[in-house]
Amino acid sequence: MRILLTNDDGYMAAGIIALDSSLSREHEVWILAPDGERSGMSHALSLRHPLKIRKISDRHYTCSGTPADCVILAAQGVLPFKPDIIVSGINRGPNLGTDLVYSGTAAAARQASMIGLPGIAVSLASYVDPYRYNALANLLAINLDDFIGLWSPDVFLNLNAPDVPDGTIYEIEETVPSRRRYRDTLKFFDGPDGYTYCFFGEGTIETDPETGTDEDAVRRGFASLTRIAVYPHAVGEVAGLPRNVELEVPR
Repeated sequence: MRILLTNDDGYMAAGIIALDSSLSREHEVWILAPDGERSGMSHALSLRHPLKIRKISDRHYTCSGTPADCVILAAQGVLPFKPDIIVSGINRGPNLGTDLVYSGTAAAARQASMIGLPGIAVSLASYVDPYRYNALANLLAINLDDFIGLWSPDVFLNLNAPDVPDGTIYEIEETVPSRRRYRDTLKFFDGPDGYTYCFFGEGTIETDPETGTDEDAVRRGFASLTRIAVYPHAVGEVAGLPRNVELEVPR
């Protein structure tokens, strides 16, 4: 199987290197990943400037764009073939529930499914060193065929797991996304150039303690596997509105 790896932590990140090592034992693995960190880029695309591609080695390439850019480029001929599957990660930090709105890791897997390729986002649910990726990389390699069997063109797979010692065997739970709220903090600095500069601080994240969610599974030591819808869904019915509504536009 020909596998493309990408991420939002950059092509030299330890998580993508761990995936390459594990998956290369049985598969042909290629990397096309951002040339630096692109965390929090969500599904951003580079539409206003050219993308720069650099060949690092026979199967390793970097891109000046976003994770979603990397997937589009791979499918449009930057590589000498079209991948069989695209794996995004392993992300340094979780991508649970509402995190998927912001995640560049998830966006790459979503973009893969949008162009008809199996897409899997993989994240290590830890915020502190040491980040140990090998057990999660091996979990993906061992179960890759089963994961692909759960994929369909209207979903991508989101895999999260706690940080555990090398050699640990995870148990997997299929889950639903959790709901997370972000209590962001800002720091301000008035610069000598007349601008006010704003910096995001650490902040906190609050997660609803619901049984069966991805956060619940990871908290209990399981690997969480969630099938995420690729396309937006309408909710409920719009009732009581006339078929044609004329809006008064301020002049």
